[in-house]
Amino acid sequence: MRNIENQKFIALDIFGKNYLSWVLDVKLHLSAKKLRHTIDEDNAASNEERATVLIFLRHHIDDGLKYEYLTVENPLELWQNLNDRFEHLKAVVLPNALNDWSQLRFQDFKIVSEYNSTLFKIVT
Repeated sequence: MRNIENQKFIALDIFGKNYLSWVLDVKLHLSAKKLRHTIDEDNAASNEERATVLIFLRHHIDDGLKYEYLTVENPLELWQNLNDRFEHLKAVVLPNALNDWSQLRFQDFKIVSEYNSTLFKIVT
């Protein structure tokens, strides 16, 4: 009964490996639901909107992160805490991706699907 409601996308990993794609997914989903303003500074969101977004965010993070941020009752505060924790990954991930991209060669793969898989990992 861990996930009664289906997740809209992959939950944020406790180590933040998928943080960059998770942030984009959350922003897009909240924009589609017209709730994006709840994670912006100085918002005038209602308590109902905040509760909805907090439930959504908690549903899409790892259980370890849920327990760590158990007392956080404001989606903006949770968003900022996760941002402070994982934002540094941009400085780490981008140089690695650029390096992998520069060294990617089609001839190093036996089949095209392996090449495509590696290519999509780098792009992501």
